[in-house]
Amino acid sequence: MGVAEVSAQKDSIHIQAKLSQDRKTLEVSEEIVYYNHSAKDLDSVKLLNWVAAYNKRGTSLAYRKLEDRNTDLHFARQDQLGKLLQLQVKSSDQDIPVSDTSEENLFLPLKEILKPGEKIRLQLQYILQLPDSRFTGYGTSATGTALKYFFIVPDRFDPDNISAREYQDIEESVSFNTFWTVNFDLPATYFAEGNLKQSQPNSFTGYLDADPEFLISPDQYPSIAINTDDIHTEVKFGYPLKPEEKQDLEFYLPLHLNFIKQRIGTIPESIYISEKFRNKEDFFGNNDITFWKYRFRLFTAAENRDMDYFGIISKKVLDESIITDKQDFHWFKNGLKSYLEIQYLRKFYPDTKLLGMLNDTKIFGIKPLKLFHASDVKLTERYGLAYQYIMSQNLDQKIDEKFSALSNFNDMAISGFETGTLFNYTADQMGRQNFESLVQEFIAGNRDQETNPKDFLKELAVKDTRASYLSEFIQHKNRVNFTLKRFRKNGDFLDIKIQKNTPANIPVKLQTTSRDGQKKEYWVETEESRKIKTVSIPALDIYKITLNDEYIFPESNYRDNYLYAKGLFSNTKKIKLKLIKDIPNPEFNEIYINPRVRFSNTYDKFLIGLNFKNQSFFDQKFLYSLTPTYSTGTGKLTGSGAIAYSFLPAESLIRSLTFGVSGSYFHYDYDLAYRKASIYSNLSFMKNPRSTVSSSFGISYNYFERDLSQLMIANNDYDRYNLWSAGYGYNDSQSIHEKSLGVSTQWMEDFHKVTAEGFYRWEFAPRQKLSVRLFAGYFIKNNTRNNTFNFGISRVSDYSFSYNLLGQSATGGILSQQFILADGGFKSFIPGTVNKWITSVNVDTSVWKIFHVYADAGVYDNKNQSTKFIWDSGVKVRIIPDFLEVYLPVQSSLGFEPAFKDYGKRIRYTLILNLSSIINAARRGWY
Repeated sequence: MGVAEVSAQKDSIHIQAKLSQDRKTLEVSEEIVYYNHSAKDLDSVKLLNWVAAYNKRGTSLAYRKLEDRNTDLHFARQDQLGKLLQLQVKSSDQDIPVSDTSEENLFLPLKEILKPGEKIRLQLQYILQLPDSRFTGYGTSATGTALKYFFIVPDRFDPDNISAREYQDIEESVSFNTFWTVNFDLPATYFAEGNLKQSQPNSFTGYLDADPEFLISPDQYPSIAINTDDIHTEVKFGYPLKPEEKQDLEFYLPLHLNFIKQRIGTIPESIYISEKFRNKEDFFGNNDITFWKYRFRLFTAAENRDMDYFGIISKKVLDESIITDKQDFHWFKNGLKSYLEIQYLRKFYPDTKLLGMLNDTKIFGIKPLKLFHASDVKLTERYGLAYQYIMSQNLDQKIDEKFSALSNFNDMAISGFETGTLFNYTADQMGRQNFESLVQEFIAGNRDQETNPKDFLKELAVKDTRASYLSEFIQHKNRVNFTLKRFRKNGDFLDIKIQKNTPANIPVKLQTTSRDGQKKEYWVETEESRKIKTVSIPALDIYKITLNDEYIFPESNYRDNYLYAKGLFSNTKKIKLKLIKDIPNPEFNEIYINPRVRFSNTYDKFLIGLNFKNQSFFDQKFLYSLTPTYSTGTGKLTGSGAIAYSFLPAESLIRSLTFGVSGSYFHYDYDLAYRKASIYSNLSFMKNPRSTVSSSFGISYNYFERDLSQLMIANNDYDRYNLWSAGYGYNDSQSIHEKSLGVSTQWMEDFHKVTAEGFYRWEFAPRQKLSVRLFAGYFIKNNTRNNTFNFGISRVSDYSFSYNLLGQSATGGILSQQFILADGGFKSFIPGTVNKWITSVNVDTSVWKIFHVYADAGVYDNKNQSTKFIWDSGVKVRIIPDFLEVYLPVQSSLGFEPAFKDYGKRIRYTLILNLSSIINAARRGWY
């Protein structure tokens, strides 16, 4: 077997591959002509054996999938895994030893030093066991076999780096600037197609700047040939197209390719789109909304295909045209893709709203979405909004973060949208044609070679010095904020004062609007300081003054970017009352007034009232909430209120530091109310957005005042008490080994106690889990008058009014059977409380579907009593896991409980109505 060498310094790879009848193994005969592309002498050649990433648990690929809440690879059978079964390597007919074929990086020792520019010829014979395609989209499925990253190839990015480079399913470049010849021997009725030029059936030859990929299938999928004056390209699809889809694409694809070529200057002769690539790179946010049996369309099918395939084609063309190390420079191609999308939307969808046709949906003859600011948000504003959303939670990452460290949401919002917004902002200030000419020159000047996008930023700064801030900007989590301070009328001019919170010399876009909607734009140069800048512009008929409208620059706060020049709110912003939570409109000071109806407990029953707050869909630093309610159970006014302020340092060990005060007034027994006032501070430590680990520390002071019954007064119960609390919490919510730890202390005049709680949940099989909880509580001091503040065994004393019990003071009936996993955590009704110390362990494990078995055991000690050992066991039914579960006790320290006559009263249940917990569970794996 010989390899055709096309030109000096270009690697060549020739492959003969035979696929087995069951499509599970691939026999490969491969010859590589490899050049030393580094500047150093090499005494070994580094090959990538990335099929080994599918070989076992614990690989970078398996771990990354667990981060994304995907356990398929972790629980895969041996026959579903991928591995290198055997390997023989020769050079000049001499065997080269390979130490461990289960490793993803193979280092071949060379007998002679390979100097820079010199080449070596390697012959490889190996057999691959292909993985199941459900893990990454590559491998064998019931219908076909997708091949990418399976052939053993040299590491082109790190030829002289001995560190491991592992496959993580992030679509990074491996083989580029390479001439390929690939011949397949396939089972009967199967065909191969891919991104290499086909020379004859199942044979491919050609040069690629991207990695080769092939689809082997019994079906031959469609292609569309585009032949216009400037473009001659074939677009091939690795999946079937419906007739109407193909018809739409025959219209849109020439438009897409022409639009892209005008802006980046190049289009490949052949484009191959796999099903995986389509799903990853389509347009985010235009999907139909499905609710129960109803389906709501945002856009027409043709519009969806237009937007989807423009994003897909844009990224594919950029991948074929630019060679970069995705780990370090992901932002360049992702940012250019978003830039192209913004330009495309500006031209063809300039006034299209984010919610599309949903805005016109009628219910009882009215259009309810018109009440939302979201209905006014343009599609082009989605880029700035996505960044604003993640930044408001301080979970954004710097643009040049390693790609493997980016969360899934930041892959889109930061790498793509924020960078694309910056490119668009720069193009607006320097002129779009000037920006795109520079992009074209940069791509053309780096054709067929590895590119460093930071060089592009340097050239951009030379072309327009106003863009010089970008090189520094991408290296940090930025909190840049421009503020319209005020304006003053000065003859025929307005003197407008603008301040920024960074010394970086970043230009700002100033816009004025007249009452009839006429707009004028001004680019304002800022200095390398935080000094207030005064800008004089003609007064004309200015009604409103705006900075960086429509989220065109990634600011930390847009709420101070608007001023009115006339009317009652001159030099300020208007106040706007809204009925329903919404995307914030930064032009107004918004107050949300929401009707509230909820079931509280058996004493207050339904609470009916209004909630006044300033919290929109986006988090913000200062929050207030006031909720006066009418208690249907008591006929009295009740309610709660809170004020909080959070510090969100961008680059710190602290994610958030919150200070707040709150108060509430509700009932805890029939005709007995409680009043609670709190001052608190919570410190949340910064987390890696890809990580499932989080930790926090909190401290609070709480004042309680309770109405007492005559019996409680006679028993000298507590009507007023002050509680101090401090605690640290650690939580790791990863898929297989979920764990948490909490340590806290609480004290008042009469007692001081410390508690520790550890939790571990192991998923030992798909959707089958074993949970273990350990609890320990100890009174350092206990001079209390009764058992109110004692540790609970099977019930908790909710003296802090924080457990949302349906029957706070219930001692019998269905309400008293509500179970809260706290303190001892026993499910059986074991009588008594603990006033000295207690330790307990709670275990439950899956048995079959929703059925679990549980067991609890513990030791406790009360004053002037002997130490006691207690235990229980039973069956748990998980109706809605973690939210609605039923406990059926079987055997315990009390005896065989189903034999008790009152067994129905011994059944326990958990009922947690916490929407935020549901949302947090749903978004795991994104950030």
